[in-house]
Amino acid sequence: AENDIMKRQPRNPKTDKLVNERLISIAYGQIGMMQATAGFFTYFVILAENGFLPMDLLGIRVHWDDKMVNDLEDSYGQQWTYERRKIVEFTCHTAFFASIVVVQWADLIICKTRRNSIIQQGMKNRILIFGLFEETALAAFLSYCPGMDVALRMYPLKPCWWVCAFP
Repeated sequence: AENDIMKRQPRNPKTDKLVNERLISIAYGQIGMMQATAGFFTYFVILAENGFLPMDLLGIRVHWDDKMVNDLEDSYGQQWTYERRKIVEFTCHTAFFASIVVVQWADLIICKTRRNSIIQQGMKNRILIFGLFEETALAAFLSYCPGMDVALRMYPLKPCWWVCAFP
């Protein structure tokens, strides 16, 4: 809890609602949009690293999902088979998931306190710290464990792709 939590007046249950418009706008409008932006940024970074620049992705879905197209050209003229395209796509899905995990670290640290900085407040809650590590370990397990490509279509990520979502 914050240092001054016991010095604050209790909320009035009739006028001060726990969930109000401000909380919803921050949760969905600001934090949710930032998490989605981090996910899409990572998604497009991986596609660009594999030759599909964002401007060339518009209108490509019909050919991308066609199993008969085994010579789809990327932005640099390299041809892609259906199977290789799907591996890149599923890798992007995995990276989107991992980027949400990374952004949630920042979200937790930001939302931990309303008034104090995280330096003043500290990170003394061991369960919270364990949760951060467990969430990250689970995401890494799902990404790197053999067989996840078949079971969940989650493919291994390059370490630099985890960093794309850092705020």
